[in-house]
Amino acid sequence: MHKDKFVFSQLIVFLNRNKFNYIVRKHDGDKYVKHFTCWNQLLSLMFGQLSNRESLRDLIVALDAHHSKCYHLGMGRNVSRSSLARANQDRDYHIFEEYAYYLVNEARQKRVTDIFKLGGNVYAFDSTTIDLCLSVFWWAKFRKKKGGIKVHTLYDVETQIPAFFHITEASVHDSKVMNEIPYESGSYYIFDRAYNNFKMLYRIIR
Repeated sequence: MHKDKFVFSQLIVFLNRNKFNYIVRKHDGDKYVKHFTCWNQLLSLMFGQLSNRESLRDLIVALDAHHSKCYHLGMGRNVSRSSLARANQDRDYHIFEEYAYYLVNEARQKRVTDIFKLGGNVYAFDSTTIDLCLSVFWWAKFRKKKGGIKVHTLYDVETQIPAFFHITEASVHDSKVMNEIPYESGSYYIFDRAYNNFKMLYRIIR
């Protein structure tokens, strides 16, 4: 009989549950919640990402196939499409954003090698467009019959780990997001020609 831990359980061990619980309390994430907690929601979404699920329905089908294991994996006794959809819609996204940045910082600290010897971090900033179904994501109108969002990413070149993310509608020009970057004194920033906003570049240097 197979008695080793599931691979998913072994991955969860690396998550700091105490830190996550602190963030949940900070935002009252589990207030009035009896069953499907923020932690259950996080693990369900992680499972969907790691198993390459393409939709909420696809994720629920996959979880149902492992129904007997869900509780032991920390996802809760019953993960229904309605409860997960409601949690995704109603809960404060800052809970998961703050925890994501915490994990990013943890990973970056473990990868620091100071290969450039410049006395500061080296970042590259760029965006990628993700197409969305306009009939579902009506708020993300990009073109006449097309929807989409842009994920603007600040990439730490030394550690090879993204350090900052900002999501906008796909129609927003790249240079408009330069104000959102958390600039660090003494660090270096690499942009392509889409960011030729000299007024903003001067402000960064100053």
